[in-house]
Amino acid sequence: MDEASVLENAIRYFTYLQGQVDLLEEQERKPTVRVKKSQLVVDDDESSWNEQQSPPSIEAQVCDKHVLLRIRCEKRKGVLVKILCEVEKLNLGFVHTCVVPFGSSSYDIIIVAENEEEFSLAVKEIVQNIYAVLQRAV
Repeated sequence: MDEASVLENAIRYFTYLQGQVDLLEEQERKPTVRVKKSQLVVDDDESSWNEQQSPPSIEAQVCDKHVLLRIRCEKRKGVLVKILCEVEKLNLGFVHTCVVPFGSSSYDIIIVAENEEEFSLAVKEIVQNIYAVLQRAV
């Protein structure tokens, strides 16, 4: 390579690196994303769960417009449909849903949803609403 080619390549690489620095500085100026989290594991004597059933475990996280729900509950006919209907009632649009049988008697359900315009519930309220649906399904 002659000197002009070497210099031209060095200038291109320097310009690329300067662009990367600008990108990193811009990302640093953006506010950090806060994740709100709420978890519910029932441990009370007044719940409607009998000795053969274990109460559900529900966890919700909100990050920007997205909501992540993790639910472990007993396998029962129609329980998934009831949960999905409740999520829709909360004005959340589905992005992804995954249901995995865990053992022979429970489900692990993961739902990623997106806030719609009318969404105004706190994370704790989402968890409480899902819990109420599961309690009615007993």
